Amino acid sequence: MLEQAQQILKSYYGYSSFRRGQVDIINSILSGSDTLAIMPTGGGKSICYQVPAMVLEGVTIVISPLISLMKDQVDALEGVGIPATFLNSSISASELDERVVAAREGEYKLIYVAPERLEAPSFRSLLRSLSVSMVAVDEAHCISQWGHDFRPSYRNIRTMIRELPVKPITVALTATATPEVSQDICELLGIQEENTFVTGFARENLTFSIVKGENKRDFIGTFLKENRSQSGIIYAATRKEVNELHTFLKRAGFAVGKYHAGMSEEERNEAQDDFLFDRTTVIVATNAFGMGIDKSNVRYVIHHNLPKNMEAYYQEAGRAGRDGEASDCYVLFAPQDIQLQKFLIEQTTLDEEKKLFEYKKLQQMIDYCHTEKCLQRYILEYFGVEEDQLEDCGRCMNCKDQRERVDITTEAMMIFSCIKRMNERFGKTIVAQVLKGSKNKRIQQFGFQKLSTYGLMKQRSEKDIVSLIDFMAAEGYVGLTNGQYPVLYLDQKALPVIKGEVKVYRKEQVKTRKIVKDDGLFELLREVRRDIASRESIPPYLVFSDSTLREMSEVRPTDANAMLEIKGVAGTKLKRFGEDFMAAIRVYIEENGVEPQKVVKEEVIAELPESDEPSHLISFRLFSEGEELSTIAKKRGMSVQTIQNHLIRCISEGESVDWERILPSRFEALIFEKIDEMGAEKLKPLKEALPDEVNYFAIKAAICKKQLLQ
Repeated sequence: MLEQAQQILKSYYGYSSFRRGQVDIINSILSGSDTLAIMPTGGGKSICYQVPAMVLEGVTIVISPLISLMKDQVDALEGVGIPATFLNSSISASELDERVVAAREGEYKLIYVAPERLEAPSFRSLLRSLSVSMVAVDEAHCISQWGHDFRPSYRNIRTMIRELPVKPITVALTATATPEVSQDICELLGIQEENTFVTGFARENLTFSIVKGENKRDFIGTFLKENRSQSGIIYAATRKEVNELHTFLKRAGFAVGKYHAGMSEEERNEAQDDFLFDRTTVIVATNAFGMGIDKSNVRYVIHHNLPKNMEAYYQEAGRAGRDGEASDCYVLFAPQDIQLQKFLIEQTTLDEEKKLFEYKKLQQMIDYCHTEKCLQRYILEYFGVEEDQLEDCGRCMNCKDQRERVDITTEAMMIFSCIKRMNERFGKTIVAQVLKGSKNKRIQQFGFQKLSTYGLMKQRSEKDIVSLIDFMAAEGYVGLTNGQYPVLYLDQKALPVIKGEVKVYRKEQVKTRKIVKDDGLFELLREVRRDIASRESIPPYLVFSDSTLREMSEVRPTDANAMLEIKGVAGTKLKRFGEDFMAAIRVYIEENGVEPQKVVKEEVIAELPESDEPSHLISFRLFSEGEELSTIAKKRGMSVQTIQNHLIRCISEGESVDWERILPSRFEALIFEKIDEMGAEKLKPLKEALPDEVNYFAIKAAICKKQLLQ
C-alpha cells in the first residue's frame, strides 16, 4: 500500500518522496489505525489524508472549519485530477442536490463538509448510504474546550462515526495542540495515544522576530517598501486599527486590502479574492481572516498587536511560507496591547476558571515577546516538546543578533529588592512607579515613598522600568499570578542573582530585511503564472507554488522530461501549464546567454520499506543490526525521537534488546531509584533530578524495563 501511496504522490502531486514524518502517519492510516497527526502549518498535513483517500476504497469525509478552506482544497485537488467536492451553504440548493446525487454514485474520493452539517438529518442519511472509508478531522484542536478555537459542533463527530454501518478510519490533524489538547482529541475521538504522531512543531523556513519600542507604522512602512512585490498578512486586534492601518498604507501607495467581521460578506469575499489572486499584495485583517486561507506564497506575517495566546499566534504566523520558502514573522509589541487583550478576555462570557486559563496563556505570549532565548525554541517548549529534542534555530532575531549583551544585573537587583520590600503583593505598574520615585496619591497612600528602593531608578522612564520587569518575567526571574491584575513575586531563578552568583544580561533591538533576493527569471515566471491564473480564473499559487518556480529558475528546464523532475510538477499540470513556462525559459536562455542546468534529483527524505513490515519493527531491525539512531533516522527520513519511540514500543512488545546501548548499566539503579521516588508520570522532573549525562531516551527505557520486570 505504501508503494501505491508513493506512486500517487508522484503522479498527482509531482513529488518523488514524502516529507519527514508523513510516511509514519500514512502507514498508520493504511494499516487501519485511528490516528492523530500533529504537524506544523505548511508541513503537509493534507497529503497525509488525501493520498490514503486515493488508496482506500470508498470515499473520505473531510471535516473542515471554514468554507473558504474547503473551496481552496477542492480547487487544488481538482487541479491535479483528484475528484473532490464540498457541501456547504455557499452553493445553491440545486447545486447541493446535484453533488449529493454524484456522491451517491461514487464520483468523489473526498467530500469536504463543515462540522455543523453533521447535525442535519439529511446529511446523516447521505452518509449511511455511502461507503465511507475514512473521516479526516482537520483543525482537530477545535474539538477541545481547551483549544484556542473551540467549536462545539466538533463534539458531534464521534456520534456521527458511530452511526455509520461500517466504522471508518478516523484521522485527526492539527498544527497547534498542547499536550492537554492532544489528550483531549484522543479521548473525544477514541484514538489510542500510541497512534499519535508529532512530526515537529518547528518551521525551519520561518524567521521569528519581536519589535519593541519602535513606531509601528514606521516599521511597517519601511518593511513593505523593502518587500513591495511579496505577499503578506498584517494582523491587528480591532476593526478600528484595521481600518486606520489600511487607510495609512493605501495612501502610502501600497496594493493593500482589508478584512474584518464588520464588513459585509460581499466585501470580505472580494478582499479575500483580491489577495488570493495577487491583485493586492498585502491584507490588513483581524483574526477573522486567514484560518481558511491556503495561499502558499505568503512571504511575511506581521502582528501589529500582541496575539491573545501562543496557539493563535503560531497558527496565524504559520500562514507564512506554506510552500517551504524563506518567510518572516514579526510581532510589534507595545505595553498597551496587554491591556487590550485583558479587556477582550473580560468581555467574554467565559467562567472564572476559563478566564484564569486565558490570562495564563496571555502571560506566556507576553513572556515570548520579552525572552532572549531562541524564539523557535520558546514556541516548541510551549507545545510540550521534550527538552532533549530542543535546539536553537539559528535564524530568529535572538539567535542571529550578534551585538554584545548589556549587563543589567544592577537594575535586576533593584527590581528584585523593590518587589520584596513591597511584600510581593503588587503589580508591575506600581513597582515601576516606586522605582521611578513617583509622587502619585497611591504611592503616598501605601507609604512606599519611605522604602529604600523608592526612586532608585529615577533616571529611567517608567515605561523602561516596566519593560525591564517584563523581561525579568519572561526569563523566569520574576513570576506573575494569574488574573486581570497579576501580582509580581520572586521566582527561584532570582536567588542566585541576589546572592551575586550569576549576572543578568539583555540585548537590544533588530532591523528589517529583504526576504527574497532579486532573480530575473523567477520574476518572469511569476508573470507567466499570473497570466495563466487570470486565463484559468484560479489563484496563482494553484498553478505552481513559489518553491516550484524557484527551482524552475535555478534548473531552467526546456523539455517535458526535465520539467517533470521539478518538485511540484506532475502530469496534469504539465499538460495544462508546462509549455507556457518552458517557452518563457527558452526565451530567457536565448536572451541572457545561459544554459539549462543539469537536473539533480532530490535526496529521498523518506525511504519506504520494501515490504509490509510494520514501521517500528523496521527501525528495531536496523538498530539490532548495529546501526546508530541518527543513521536510522536519516535513512528513514524520521526524527531520532520517532526512532526511539519505535524501539521502546518493540521492547514493550517483547523484543530482546542490548540494554547497554540504550540504558547504560552505570545509570540503571539511579534512574530506578528516582522513578520509585518521584513516579514516572512526567519525564522532565526525572531529567532534572538525574545527572546531565542521562538523556530522556535512557529514562524512557528505564521506565519500560521497570514495567517489564514487575
